[in-house]
Amino acid sequence: MVGWAIAVHGGAGVDPNLPPQRQEQAKQLLTHCLNIGITALRSNVSAVDVVELVVRELETNPLFNSGRGSALTAKGTVEMEASIMDGTKRRCGAVSGLTTVKNPVSLARLVMDKSPHSYLAFSGAEEFARQQGVEVEENEYFITPDNVGMLKLAKEANTILFDYRIPTTGYEKCAGAESPLQMNGLPISVYAPETVGCAVVDSEGRCAAATSTGGLMNKMSGRIGDSPLIGAGTYACEVCGVSCTGEGEAIIRATLAREVAAVMEYKGLGLQDAVDYVIKHRLDEGQAGLIAVSNKGEVAYGFNCNGMFRGCATQDGFMEVGIWE
Repeated sequence: MVGWAIAVHGGAGVDPNLPPQRQEQAKQLLTHCLNIGITALRSNVSAVDVVELVVRELETNPLFNSGRGSALTAKGTVEMEASIMDGTKRRCGAVSGLTTVKNPVSLARLVMDKSPHSYLAFSGAEEFARQQGVEVEENEYFITPDNVGMLKLAKEANTILFDYRIPTTGYEKCAGAESPLQMNGLPISVYAPETVGCAVVDSEGRCAAATSTGGLMNKMSGRIGDSPLIGAGTYACEVCGVSCTGEGEAIIRATLAREVAAVMEYKGLGLQDAVDYVIKHRLDEGQAGLIAVSNKGEVAYGFNCNGMFRGCATQDGFMEVGIWE
């Protein structure tokens, strides 16, 4: 029997000027979510159930960019996305373009468990949500005053903003690059996405992962990032579970989550070495981070930007919550 392990994240790419109070709020939420996961794992709840449970909690709290508090599109609406994967049989479910579903990760789970498909989007996903009786809210539930103000700033700057909590000055320091930063060759004003995710291995060695996000502030309607894409933002198999965060377009090009599993399977690398390898060699110019667990009860993370909101814990008593290196 292996020991369980859990990792959770609230996004990679953090402004070094983030106020201490906001840093502390983020750490408290990550600690709270870790403890929910730990309690479930100690009660022998399966890995896939634990990742859903933890990501639901993150979606319900407006601190990070998923569920309530999601980033707003150029039209001022939310289009949320999520995915979940059970590594035991590589089963998966994903959703995107959601506007009313309170917990996108749970709808992704229902796509996996209750539909013949792996991925549903926009009106089809909303229709499926009604059929399954999941909890829904009016669009206004997801929209915070912070996000309304940040969308206004983004429109005035004619750019994409990643983070509703970051001041628009001093952003050029954020990714260690000269301003303006770019995504797909186009300028963006701030690098700090706040996707949420969880990766878990339970005491039976079963791995699972889930990821959820509201995407980018002022994004084009219909834009889909890495979070709902299996193999890009989320992946789990017999050897590991991975959830990614960061510049979605770069993560998609790198099939980042799957790469961790691939170098473990084909290069024989251990978990942390695999994470380090893909962060260094697969992101090109992109900025991103990821959390991962292995079927041996290990936990690992990596990022190539200033920071990543993350926490992890293992059965032998190790626990860490951090933001910076």
